[in-house]
Amino acid sequence: MIHLHYWPTPNGHKVTLFLEEAEVPYTIHPVNIGKGEQFDPDFLKIAPNNRMPAIIDDEPAGGGESISVFESGAILLYLAEKTGRFLGPDVRTRVEQTQWLMWQMGGLGPMLGQNHHFNRYAPEKIPYAIDRYVKETSRLYGVLDRRLDGREFIAGDYSIADMAAYPWIVPHEAQGQNLADFPNVERWFEAIRNRPATQRAYALAETVNPAAGEMSEEARRHLFGQSPARP
Repeated sequence: MIHLHYWPTPNGHKVTLFLEEAEVPYTIHPVNIGKGEQFDPDFLKIAPNNRMPAIIDDEPAGGGESISVFESGAILLYLAEKTGRFLGPDVRTRVEQTQWLMWQMGGLGPMLGQNHHFNRYAPEKIPYAIDRYVKETSRLYGVLDRRLDGREFIAGDYSIADMAAYPWIVPHEAQGQNLADFPNVERWFEAIRNRPATQRAYALAETVNPAAGEMSEEARRHLFGQSPARP
């Protein structure tokens, strides 16, 4: 059984997309990041960076003690290797999928996260920051659009690379992006959105956090007021 410590954010959605696609049994343990539950000492034992998602696999391949994994990209790789699903069968395809997974982890996610912050959550609207991250978001959409030219998915068949990128494209309107400007991304996006596993994963998210999109002052303090001295 996979124990998923989860809140419905783009990084959280990556893991539920995989688990629903692969039909792996799992249990959700909500981590309400708006209430500061990511700082609970028991959670920090498996996620020392106080970020979710994280998983505990109490039935790892080969047996033995449970394995915990934090960082959404590492979780996707772990689950792909465990199940033999959504990671290419040959070295060339695996390299392609892995490097695009790293592209999402190192570029698409962090830059779009800054877009979300300055566009939606920052108490002060800073035009330079908004312009900077909206333009970088557009650049990254362009990278993805060129990659998808003539391809159904990012690298070979539907894979962890697609699962990693898709949740970050879902809020494209809030990021100041029009998918019609990126026709290959738009086609890819619609294909993934219509997958039954995607629909199950996002329906589940609504039950975990029906108030998605709201931001209380308590949530701001927990999410944006951290320092080395005070989480």
